[in-house]
Amino acid sequence: MNSKRQPNTTATATAADFLMASRQCEIRNLEYFLQMGRLVQSVGNLVHGLQRERGATNLYLGSGCQRFARERSVILKENDQLAAIFRKALTDIQEDLTTHPVSSPLLGHIASALHSLDQLAEFRQKVVGQEASVADATDWFCDAIHQLITVVFEAAETVAEPSIAGLLVAMVHVMNGKEYCGQERAAGSAGFSSGQFENALSRRMMHLVEAQERCFEVFVAFANDDSLALWQTLRSHPRELEIERMRQKAVSVGPYKSLDREMADRWFNLMTDRMDDLKKIEDSVENAFHHRCVERYTEARHSLAHQETLLASLEQRNASTMPVLVVCDNGVDASTADAWAGDGVGQQSGRSIFDLVQEQTRRLRQMSEELQSAKEALEDRRTQEKAVLLLMEHRDISNDEAHRLLRKLAMDQGKRLPDVARALVSMAGVLG
Repeated sequence: MNSKRQPNTTATATAADFLMASRQCEIRNLEYFLQMGRLVQSVGNLVHGLQRERGATNLYLGSGCQRFARERSVILKENDQLAAIFRKALTDIQEDLTTHPVSSPLLGHIASALHSLDQLAEFRQKVVGQEASVADATDWFCDAIHQLITVVFEAAETVAEPSIAGLLVAMVHVMNGKEYCGQERAAGSAGFSSGQFENALSRRMMHLVEAQERCFEVFVAFANDDSLALWQTLRSHPRELEIERMRQKAVSVGPYKSLDREMADRWFNLMTDRMDDLKKIEDSVENAFHHRCVERYTEARHSLAHQETLLASLEQRNASTMPVLVVCDNGVDASTADAWAGDGVGQQSGRSIFDLVQEQTRRLRQMSEELQSAKEALEDRRTQEKAVLLLMEHRDISNDEAHRLLRKLAMDQGKRLPDVARALVSMAGVLG
């Protein structure tokens, strides 16, 4: 009787195979976000351009199309170029976006952003024909900008690397803060140019200031050192004191007292300078994001090469015919450790593969724990937006009023804003 063991005709999957696959999957994700960096950068530049166009368009319409025509024409040409760059970045990453297991909301918001850009030329014609009001222009640009910023927000949701996710969280919040700053510039310009602030406009100013502060608090928690240094420089700029004094006039003057209308130009220029400085901070975060992607990609490639070399050397060792029981400590409770039979794996080889499995398990667990804070920040923002929409629908109130009501509920109950928002969303789920 021939007792010689016959070779298997089909290769059996091994722990080493899946270790390699895990590393290769990590590298593919990092390659994806290296490409995503160009898209994120193009979004940030386009948003800034549309914010400038919104300001110029409001001044143009507010003057009966008599002022800012030349400046607006220059901005329009620049924005056409920025939109083309955004579309090119999308084209370059389209295959990866549609084949990578990204979230469906990311693709949906990209579609919405493109739809808004497709309507831009038609809306500009309405502006030239004075068929759109200042309010119409503000609303249109705010919606288009919101769709673009949400693309970055949804991209951050798909990151599995903590340091990269944290930088995207910082970026999306500084972009949001800058957008609220732009809306405050528009609201203040409307009040100062008319010489008075109605109560509703004053309340909107207060809401926009508070919204900026909430965004910048999250930004500070996740930003890199260089961006934080720029943020401190902005905060200490003498311009900030003058802006604060003008804010106080806006919220305290009341509808029955008049202001010098010449203050409108000063306000607009101050807030424009502030937004330009915020764009520098945003660019700093984007630069850190790109460098971190490159750094992590290089590290992952080196780690994969090292692991390939190590596994190759293990295969050359004489394997013991004695089965080895491999026990994997999950780092939590020894009684729940994983175990499997390492049939045909020599003791020395088995222990080495075991060490690699343990190292990868611990590393992925640590990454998951570090990623949690970034995901929580994103989820808090998403939940608050859901709560605001619910309040708007059920109370028939505006976005600003819904935000104020949410803050009031949090203060009255002595709870964090995200916790109150989460309770509202949960209650709506139960009732609806």
